[in-house]
Amino acid sequence: MTPNTTNEAVEADTATPLHEPRLWRDKGWTARVIKNEDDEGWAVEMIKDGEPEPALVGPWTMGRDKKNPKPLDVSAFNTLVKTASEVLRRHEQHLHALHHRSIAVNASSGRVNVTLDIVPDEDDPHALLGAYDAAGEPLARVRVGLGFRLNAASASAWIDDDFRKPG
Repeated sequence: MTPNTTNEAVEADTATPLHEPRLWRDKGWTARVIKNEDDEGWAVEMIKDGEPEPALVGPWTMGRDKKNPKPLDVSAFNTLVKTASEVLRRHEQHLHALHHRSIAVNASSGRVNVTLDIVPDEDDPHALLGAYDAAGEPLARVRVGLGFRLNAASASAWIDDDFRKPG
């Protein structure tokens, strides 16, 4: 089998819904009921298709026999998908907030929005400083070091220096 055929088989496998008592695969997600490593109970992990790590791991209810886990069902799966999706959304928002700063300053030319976007490249981490007019049109963009601190004073100084790369 060629590598492409193997990848197609894996993609087809994750695209096919699977509904078993301890394993559900549907809607781009896999829910797997697992033995809880921290105690004697059960846990459920939610993995988004294509991701190596679970987006969510949480406790799972015991079944009526008090030994085995309660089987997954459509209602539980839908709730888990919603919860895991929300966790991923919050994580993405947090990363965006960590890597993006923005400040608006009044300049002689009018209001200017200045942004600082961190590029967390493993080999070449850096930041991009950008300026945009009130209509959102780009005025300038320069590469700066990760140590650059964006505040009203640094933004105004950059604008006043005709958007030259800060030293």
